[in-house]
Amino acid sequence: MHKNEERTSLNKDLPESEQNPDRRGRSSDPTVAGFQQDADGHWVVALSCGHTQHLRHQPPWQSRAWVLDPAQRLAKIGQPFACGWCAQGPDNDTLGT
Repeated sequence: MHKNEERTSLNKDLPESEQNPDRRGRSSDPTVAGFQQDADGHWVVALSCGHTQHLRHQPPWQSRAWVLDPAQRLAKIGQPFACGWCAQGPDNDTLGT
């Protein structure tokens, strides 16, 4: 017969059960850390929380002409930026603190 070995569950105070095991900050006010381009040439903002977001200028749906200008992108570094990923909160009720 096959013996089923049960493993103990993780305690909330152990590092393995951290809400953010990759140790990204969960800042309420993430800031722009920098920019990069994806394989298709679209601009992507890197945020201080560790997340990224595409910033496309496709009028009339998305009007972000500043993304196309290097000086205006540089001026945005360090500025607050609403992170959609952080705003979603935990994926699961058991991840809350």
